[in-house]
Amino acid sequence: MNIAMMVRGYLTVPRPKDMIYAPVDLAMAISEGLTKKGHNVTLYAPLGSRLKHGKIESTNLRALVSNAQEFQTLLNSPEKINHYVPALWESYMVSNMFNRAKAGEFDILHFHHPEVALQPASQSQVPVVYTLHDPIYDWYKELFEMYQSDNQHFISISNNQRRDAPDLPYTATVYNGVDIKDYPFSDNPDDYLLYAGRILPEKGVKEAVQIAKKSHHRLLIIGPVGQDHQGYFDQYIKPFLDEQILYLGFVEREQLARYYHKAKAVLTPVQWEEPFGLTTIESMASGTPVISLRRGAAPEIIVDGKTGFVVDSIAEMVEAVGKIESIDRRACREHVKKNFSLTRMVNNYELAYEEILRRKRKLTRRFVSDQFRNVPKRFKESTQKRRLQQIIKSSKRLR
Repeated sequence: MNIAMMVRGYLTVPRPKDMIYAPVDLAMAISEGLTKKGHNVTLYAPLGSRLKHGKIESTNLRALVSNAQEFQTLLNSPEKINHYVPALWESYMVSNMFNRAKAGEFDILHFHHPEVALQPASQSQVPVVYTLHDPIYDWYKELFEMYQSDNQHFISISNNQRRDAPDLPYTATVYNGVDIKDYPFSDNPDDYLLYAGRILPEKGVKEAVQIAKKSHHRLLIIGPVGQDHQGYFDQYIKPFLDEQILYLGFVEREQLARYYHKAKAVLTPVQWEEPFGLTTIESMASGTPVISLRRGAAPEIIVDGKTGFVVDSIAEMVEAVGKIESIDRRACREHVKKNFSLTRMVNNYELAYEEILRRKRKLTRRFVSDQFRNVPKRFKESTQKRRLQQIIKSSKRLR
């Protein structure tokens, strides 16, 4: 297959080292994995981007940001946002993708942020795939309905994610994956709990502190504090920092693995319907069980009582800390190997693409059949007669 893919038109691939931006990491893994399987993948990203396997198309656009600070500044810049600078940057790339697909260069277009392609996709016959990395907000659902067309297909990253928009034309649920080799296994953890992720109210960082205090455990908190959430950190996290509760700041993903595999357990007391949760599978890949509230995709990812605990309250999370040594850490790693590896993720995207193209071929055959059915009988007979004469001539030449 010839596939074109895009995450952000103004953000380089790989992402800047000081940023958390999972869609970029996942798009790279999908692009490189499909390329190694023999497909032709072109990942659209600005100048300065690179892949080990696969092609980059920059359309000669420079990146608008090169680090986390510039990214936040761009998002908080009324001048640039009000004049649609990031959106117009991306529209330039999107137009190139659709024009080349129309010319027959691409079989399928894949976007990791649907809003960038909804309008041109609705006026095209090219198969378009969207991976939904975010919750399906009400405004998102309304946009999807406004621009719906038969060539647009959705991939959810968990079944729970579909709850707010069950009627979208989903092709599949494809769980995110991790490279097991990036996460060393440990069967001999230290006696600390770990929270890893952005410092946000919906992630439950405040609740993680409460769990550590009540269970009398050390807690390491790792993750960036965005400008919009400094107040949350100052009010609910900072006052409790001491020898028991430690904040280590942002740690690059490659370095995070050493904290995962020595943790007694990872806490995810999520306060929202989180669509997936990469932290969960990264932790289990290291052999570290996860204790989570029963929200979002957690029940789909964690096997309760086997790779961690999925419970209904903070009190039950505290209780689960006391039972965590009953979990077989090797079972955690095997669970990720079997269900959340990069190989499985790439294979499932390949299957989704094949299903979409199969549907397209079926619709095309049906359309041609309907058109031929409406042709007057005398023209059909004439066409069939000419075809028979061509076959007879060809057979004579072969003899």
